[in-house]
Amino acid sequence: MKETYVKENFWKKVKEVGGKVPFLRDAIALYYCLLDESTSLTAKASIAFALAYFILPIDAIPDLFLVLGFTDDATIIASTIYMLQTQLKPIHYEKADAFMKPDGT
Repeated sequence: MKETYVKENFWKKVKEVGGKVPFLRDAIALYYCLLDESTSLTAKASIAFALAYFILPIDAIPDLFLVLGFTDDATIIASTIYMLQTQLKPIHYEKADAFMKPDGT
Protein backbone atom coordinates (compact mmCIF):
# COMPACT_ATOMS: atom_id res chain seq x y z
CA MET A 1 0.00 0.00 0.00
CA LYS A 2 1.36 3.42 -0.96
CA GLU A 3 0.34 5.02 2.34
CA THR A 4 2.41 2.53 4.31
CA TYR A 5 5.38 3.02 1.98
CA VAL A 6 5.12 6.79 2.43
CA LYS A 7 4.91 6.56 6.21
CA GLU A 8 7.97 4.30 6.32
CA ASN A 9 10.16 6.30 3.91
CA PHE A 10 9.05 9.93 3.91
CA TRP A 11 11.37 11.34 6.58
CA LYS A 12 14.37 9.55 5.10
CA LYS A 13 13.73 11.30 1.78
CA VAL A 14 13.21 14.66 3.52
CA LYS A 15 16.61 14.30 5.20
CA GLU A 16 18.25 13.33 1.90
CA VAL A 17 16.97 16.31 -0.06
CA GLY A 18 17.21 18.81 2.79
CA GLY A 19 16.99 22.32 1.40
CA LYS A 20 17.57 21.23 -2.21
CA VAL A 21 13.91 21.32 -3.22
CA PRO A 22 11.80 24.46 -3.00
CA PHE A 23 8.57 22.49 -2.54
CA LEU A 24 9.71 20.63 0.59
CA ARG A 25 7.34 22.63 2.83
CA ASP A 26 4.42 21.61 0.61
CA ALA A 27 5.46 17.95 0.65
CA ILE A 28 5.68 17.98 4.45
CA ALA A 29 2.27 19.70 4.71
CA LEU A 30 0.83 16.99 2.46
CA TYR A 31 2.36 14.35 4.72
CA TYR A 32 0.63 15.85 7.74
CA CYS A 33 -2.60 16.03 5.75
CA LEU A 34 -2.20 12.32 5.00
CA LEU A 35 -1.94 11.59 8.73
CA ASP A 36 -4.96 13.75 9.57
CA GLU A 37 -7.99 11.61 10.47
CA SER A 38 -10.33 14.23 8.98
CA THR A 39 -8.76 13.91 5.51
CA SER A 40 -11.02 11.97 3.15
CA LEU A 41 -9.91 8.55 1.91
CA THR A 42 -9.82 9.72 -1.71
CA ALA A 43 -7.62 12.66 -0.73
CA LYS A 44 -5.35 10.34 1.24
CA ALA A 45 -5.01 8.12 -1.83
CA SER A 46 -4.00 11.10 -3.97
CA ILE A 47 -1.54 12.32 -1.35
CA ALA A 48 -0.05 8.86 -0.92
CA PHE A 49 0.49 8.62 -4.69
CA ALA A 50 2.12 12.07 -4.88
CA LEU A 51 4.41 11.47 -1.91
CA ALA A 52 5.31 7.96 -3.05
CA TYR A 53 6.31 9.44 -6.41
CA PHE A 54 8.47 11.99 -4.58
CA ILE A 55 10.11 9.27 -2.46
CA LEU A 56 10.65 6.60 -5.11
CA PRO A 57 14.18 6.57 -6.53
CA ILE A 58 12.87 5.84 -10.03
CA ASP A 59 10.75 8.48 -11.74
CA ALA A 60 10.38 10.27 -15.08
CA ILE A 61 13.35 12.58 -14.51
CA PRO A 62 15.98 11.13 -12.14
CA ASP A 63 16.59 13.27 -9.06
CA LEU A 64 20.32 13.08 -9.72
CA PHE A 65 19.92 15.94 -12.20
CA LEU A 66 19.81 18.76 -9.65
CA VAL A 67 17.98 21.40 -11.67
CA LEU A 68 15.62 19.20 -13.66
CA GLY A 69 15.49 16.17 -11.40
CA PHE A 70 12.78 17.45 -9.11
CA THR A 71 10.60 19.24 -11.68
CA ASP A 72 8.39 16.20 -12.19
CA ASP A 73 8.10 15.74 -8.43
CA ALA A 74 7.22 19.43 -8.02
CA THR A 75 4.55 19.13 -10.71
CA ILE A 76 2.94 16.15 -8.98
CA ILE A 77 3.05 17.88 -5.57
CA ALA A 78 1.62 21.14 -6.97
CA SER A 79 -1.15 19.31 -8.84
CA THR A 80 -2.11 17.38 -5.73
CA ILE A 81 -2.22 20.56 -3.65
CA TYR A 82 -4.39 22.23 -6.28
CA MET A 83 -6.83 19.30 -6.36
CA LEU A 84 -7.02 19.01 -2.58
CA GLN A 85 -7.26 22.65 -1.52
CA THR A 86 -10.21 21.93 0.77
CA GLN A 87 -8.40 19.06 2.50
CA LEU A 88 -5.07 20.79 3.08
CA LYS A 89 -5.49 23.00 6.15
CA PRO A 90 -3.41 25.75 7.75
CA ILE A 91 -2.54 23.37 10.62
CA HIS A 92 -0.75 21.10 8.14
CA TYR A 93 1.44 24.01 7.02
CA GLU A 94 1.98 25.08 10.63
CA LYS A 95 3.30 21.61 11.42
CA ALA A 96 5.52 21.70 8.32
CA ASP A 97 6.87 25.10 9.34
CA ALA A 98 7.56 23.85 12.87
CA PHE A 99 9.48 20.89 11.48
CA MET A 100 11.52 23.08 9.14
CA LYS A 101 12.66 25.55 11.81
CA PRO A 102 16.38 25.07 12.45
CA ASP A 103 15.92 24.79 16.20
CA GLY A 104 12.88 22.50 15.90
CA THR A 105 10.64 24.71 18.01
